[in-house]
Amino acid sequence: MKSVVLLGSTGSIGESTLRVVADNLGEFRVTALAARTNAVRLVEQARQFGVKCVALASHEAAAKARVLAPELEVLAGDEGVTALAAEAEAEVALCALVGMAGLRPTLAAIDAGKDVALATKEVLVAAGAVTMQRRAARGVRLLPVDSEHNAIFQCLQSAIFEPACVRSSQTAPERYAEARLRRLILTASGGPFANKPEIDFSSVTVDQALNHPRWRMGPKVTIDSATMMNKGLEVIEAHWLYNMSVDKIDVVVHPQSIVHSLVEFSDRAVLAQLSPPDMRFAIQYALSWPERLAADLPPLDLAALAELTFSKPDEGRFRALALARQAIECGGTMPAVLNGANEVAVATFLQGGLTFDTIAATVEETMLRHNVSVSASETVEGVEDADAWARREAAKITARYASRL
Repeated sequence: MKSVVLLGSTGSIGESTLRVVADNLGEFRVTALAARTNAVRLVEQARQFGVKCVALASHEAAAKARVLAPELEVLAGDEGVTALAAEAEAEVALCALVGMAGLRPTLAAIDAGKDVALATKEVLVAAGAVTMQRRAARGVRLLPVDSEHNAIFQCLQSAIFEPACVRSSQTAPERYAEARLRRLILTASGGPFANKPEIDFSSVTVDQALNHPRWRMGPKVTIDSATMMNKGLEVIEAHWLYNMSVDKIDVVVHPQSIVHSLVEFSDRAVLAQLSPPDMRFAIQYALSWPERLAADLPPLDLAALAELTFSKPDEGRFRALALARQAIECGGTMPAVLNGANEVAVATFLQGGLTFDTIAATVEETMLRHNVSVSASETVEGVEDADAWARREAAKITARYASRL
């Protein structure tokens, strides 16, 4: 039985993970849970799965949890979540925390010798060099939970190649996946606006942007999907997970969200992974790898679908995707700046303080103001400093845009 510490248990990915565990109680055991603020739901989860230790990033929420469940050991603050990631008895840490909040807990789990099932793409976007160096040094595996990267991972397993994210120092070079790859093809649903060129982005409401046609996700990632920043972040993530240059990572819009990604090998053969749009497929594979467990999940009925369509994204209209490519090509601290500015812009938009079209504009202006440092990107502190700088600059920019509303 594989033991799991779940970070971000009350969010969309966390809840889906617990459904996977509940369906496979003979295979997985949850040993610890962490969340940001939702004390009530966290206590419910702990009692349902027999968990004795939890953490809440909010000190106020942690105090509430202690009152609700005095039988639980409750750690508090960001430092409490990080300590839980390191100290919980578990073989795997699944990180589903939102944004940069996932960085130090992920690194703590790696340093403690745990494999990490990673759903928090911002960890690799902002701190890819640090994370992959730590992973290699500790000899642990980084297992992708994002449906697109999980799809690539499955395709590479099927081809009996080892991707960089799970490779050991003893792996023979002929088993290196990237040596046999021509390109990776990430699919994008396109969010609610990809096939609606008539929509004026300056007038898009929060409710419209949150109305994703395929996936039920948290608000931040749903807005990222609408701007296509989500796909841009995934391009950067794929670069680190699979040791692939950005010019070998393509994006296609696939509104049906059935084909989750494709891999083109050096012989021009292409493998794809297909399944209904349900995150439990990717979560279960990440947790069960290298095994593949039976699952009572929705079957794929291709005849009922009738068609699967693909098109190129409009990077002129969806500027965020182009900005993400620019950030990783620039390198150093620029991806951390891209990510930090985007988090501020999305949060401001969700609060009604920014128009939809100025999310990408805020990110671009922040990037233009940044002096890139390569050395800073190789330390946690350097990445966090770049992130903090980006947030301050983005806050100034969003305040200027807000004054025009």
